[in-house]
Amino acid sequence: MKLIIQVPCYNEAETLEIALNALPKHIDGIDEIEYLIINDGSQDATVEVAKKWGVNYVVNFRRNKGLAKGFMAGIDACLRNGADIIVNTDADNQYCGDDIEKLVRPILEEKADIVIGERPIDNTAHFSPLKKKLQHLGSWTVRVASKSDIPDAPSGFRAYSREAALRLNVTNEYTYTLETIIQAGRQKIAMQSVPIRTNPELRKSRLFSSMFGYVKRSTITIIRAFMLYKPLMFFGTIGILLFLVGFGIGIRFLVLLATGHGVGHVQSLILASTFILMGVQTFIIALLADVIASSRKLIEDVQYHVRKLDYDKECEEKNNK
Repeated sequence: MKLIIQVPCYNEAETLEIALNALPKHIDGIDEIEYLIINDGSQDATVEVAKKWGVNYVVNFRRNKGLAKGFMAGIDACLRNGADIIVNTDADNQYCGDDIEKLVRPILEEKADIVIGERPIDNTAHFSPLKKKLQHLGSWTVRVASKSDIPDAPSGFRAYSREAALRLNVTNEYTYTLETIIQAGRQKIAMQSVPIRTNPELRKSRLFSSMFGYVKRSTITIIRAFMLYKPLMFFGTIGILLFLVGFGIGIRFLVLLATGHGVGHVQSLILASTFILMGVQTFIIALLADVIASSRKLIEDVQYHVRKLDYDKECEEKNNK
């Protein structure tokens, strides 16, 4: 059983060694632990620090591509190097390295394929009251979208079995955390949450420059995930609401017409027709989007089998050398 711990990095020379030193060297049930960093276009000595420390693999980007692309590049490298379990953690030492054992235990016991660390958000000193509320709201929205019970959806401290990692797809360029949970929920991949500890803040978060930016990007990510993975519900709900508004206005016009007060309310009839037409058109879009989503499922299944053949063949070739 091989575990690879991946650490996305962007100008992390000051904190990377601290984070790496905290990572476990042995876990019961794991035969081999290796370490990988994703250098996301760092301009400092991040790579030199990692190599000096002794990481096994370095994935290099010549320019910054963002957390989502870095995460998927790391997953790809871990799978190609034979990882049975992949753990993702941060280079700023936000998460307690000793808790990696908590993350991998449900996978080792075959109780889950994805395990997400639940941070003590309400007790985290460097989280503002607004950020705490937004974290809870975002997690609740993702739980509704994914039909899961994950209490801390934005947490980047998580473990994946090889099977779950082979099925991962990330389409947005901002973050992988929310989309992958919704995707896993749609695919009915077994997920579990475990309580974890966090360390004092060593630096400010670079994921967003302001609270407004965080809310805006997270909202767009969630809406986009709804559109991709639950299009019939998303567009169908909008279509039904538009139709009902138009229908209500139309009923009002008919009542006025029946009571002899219809003169001068022709605008209501036009407005009702417009809303009803918009509702019908949106519902047709919902049906078309659902057909596209069905095709997407087939493509993802083909992609999974192609990935599995590709990665397994590459690992076998490396083992035979």
